[in-house]
Amino acid sequence: MDLVEVLPQLHMFRFAIGQAYLWRDGEELTLIDAGDIHAAAAVEDAVRGLGHDPGRIARIVITHGHRDHYGAAQELADRHGARILAHRLDAPVIRGEEEIGEPVLLDWERPLYAHGLTVPVAPPTRVDTELSDGMVLPFGGGARVVHSPGHTPGSIGIHLPDHGVLFTGDCVASVEQVMLGVFNIDRAQAVASFRRLAALEAATVCFGHGDPLTADAASVMRASADRDSGLQIEHG
Repeated sequence: MDLVEVLPQLHMFRFAIGQAYLWRDGEELTLIDAGDIHAAAAVEDAVRGLGHDPGRIARIVITHGHRDHYGAAQELADRHGARILAHRLDAPVIRGEEEIGEPVLLDWERPLYAHGLTVPVAPPTRVDTELSDGMVLPFGGGARVVHSPGHTPGSIGIHLPDHGVLFTGDCVASVEQVMLGVFNIDRAQAVASFRRLAALEAATVCFGHGDPLTADAASVMRASADRDSGLQIEHG
C-alpha cells in the first residue's frame, strides 16, 4: 500500500485496487472508504506511521457498496470503536441483505471488470448510520453528503466546503484523464451525478481510483463532465 499526502490534514491510502482517504481534525480521524478485507492492518500501520492513534478513528464513511471500498470497515470499526456510515440505498448491500445490481458494461470495460472481480468478497458489514442527500457530518468543518447515483443506487460524494475538498467515490475516476467512473448500473444517471459533483467547484478532488486532482480542479471537472455528457447524448 502507498501512502500519499494530499493536504496536510488529508492522506490517501493507495491499494492494489482502489484507495481510501484519512481526514484529520486535530486528533479526531475520519476514514473515507476502507479498502478490501485485507486492508485493515495496512491502514492501521499507515495511521501510526503518520503519528496518529487508530483508536482516534471516529467514523468510516463508505462511498458505495462495492467490496473494494468497505471490505475492511467492520474489522477497523470493531477494533477502534468507529461508526460506519453509508447511504441508505447501498446499506442493505453492505449488510449482506441484498445483492448489488449488475453494471451495464461498455465493450472496453469488460476486461477491466473481470480484473476487478479478483477483489476478495467482503463479509456482511454493519452500517451504524444510514445517510441521505444533504446530511451534514461532523468532520471537516461540516461534511455534506452529495447523493450521486449511477455507479450504484446509493453512491455518494462527500463535500467539505470549508476546505474546498470533494470525495467522489467511483462516480468519477482519474486514470490518465478525469473521466466518468466505470462499471455503472445506470450510465445516464452517473453522468448527471458527475455534472452535479463538478458544479461544486472543489479545489481538491479525491477519487476512488486515480490520483487526486489539486490543480485547476474546478475547471478540469467541469470540462470532463461536459465531455462525458456529450458522449452520453451521442451514444445514449
